[in-house]
Amino acid sequence: QVQLVESGGGLVQAGDSLRLSCAASGRSSSSYAMGWFRQAPGKERDVVAAITWNGGRTYYAESVKGRFTISRDYAKNTVYLQMNSLKPEDTAVYYCAAKAGSYSLTTAGDYAYWGQGTQVTVSS
Repeated sequence: QVQLVESGGGLVQAGDSLRLSCAASGRSSSSYAMGWFRQAPGKERDVVAAITWNGGRTYYAESVKGRFTISRDYAKNTVYLQMNSLKPEDTAVYYCAAKAGSYSLTTAGDYAYWGQGTQVTVSS
């Protein structure tokens, strides 16, 4: 069992930055691939970024490439999503998720563990 707790969301203006954190706990949580997903009202939950268990491979949605960076701190058992140059279309609830294996990083259904989500609102 893995527990995930997100933090760092908030209300910002377009062009601002935010850093989301996802603290993981539980057995072998550091050996899981981690992903950040987001869901806007009336839309599906889509992957934003993901990272393999050893940090050797990352994935970014096309809409956030060059603006967002995913990273993980093994000492703190925490995954981060640094979000720069935020846009109003980035407004959503952001979820952290964990999965075993390094395949299919982009499919929400393949992630077994989820955090409660943190709201990010970007005003224009």
